[in-house]
Amino acid sequence: MQNGLSFIDAPSPNFDARALPITMIVLHYTGMESGEAAIARLRDPEAKVSAHYLVEEDGTILRMVAEEQRAWHAGRSHWRGIKDVNSASVGIEIVNPGHQFGYRPFTQAQMSSLIPLVADIKERHSITRGNVVGHSDIAPARKQDPGELFNWHALARLRLALPRPTRNLVDPGWPDAGFMLALERFGYDVSDATAAVTAFQRRFRPEMIDGEIDMECRCLLLALLLPKPQGDD
Repeated sequence: MQNGLSFIDAPSPNFDARALPITMIVLHYTGMESGEAAIARLRDPEAKVSAHYLVEEDGTILRMVAEEQRAWHAGRSHWRGIKDVNSASVGIEIVNPGHQFGYRPFTQAQMSSLIPLVADIKERHSITRGNVVGHSDIAPARKQDPGELFNWHALARLRLALPRPTRNLVDPGWPDAGFMLALERFGYDVSDATAAVTAFQRRFRPEMIDGEIDMECRCLLLALLLPKPQGDD
């Protein structure tokens, strides 16, 4: 039991020492055919992957790596100048087959467990809303998770993540190169421009993910760069 949250301890051997303070939370889906298979992989020393927590479809939370240790969940990634994201983050896996095995909405039980877990971690480590991100945000050329069906709004309305801006939207009229500079300033790795735009859309405009920069993308990004993005939260 931790701050009213209950866990099942399922230790993974896959961790090492942190080199940075915790400033981020990274959300993933497991992307495997079953939760059992995902748990087995996260605990397999040969797999060399792990996460701090895993949320099963029935809402059960497994604690797999102690937060003070560096779990191996982010891989090659980058966010707001941090390249060793594993050292700077707490990784949470959410059981879901993902795009390869039949992607589907996350369960209400999962969200009901995830929200207080994120709130607890965020408060204890003084993590900003802008540093609660998805795997696709930190590795846009490689990852799609937790994907367009993840309910970011449920977190945003509790100030646990940035909202999708909906009010006072203005098109700054940036050329595409200007948009990419702004996207990099916001935090994304833009070395693969199309992948970065796609990841941004997956997070902030999930109903249309085409990798193309348009007026709505510019409006959303400008609003997110302002001190207080105005969303329906």
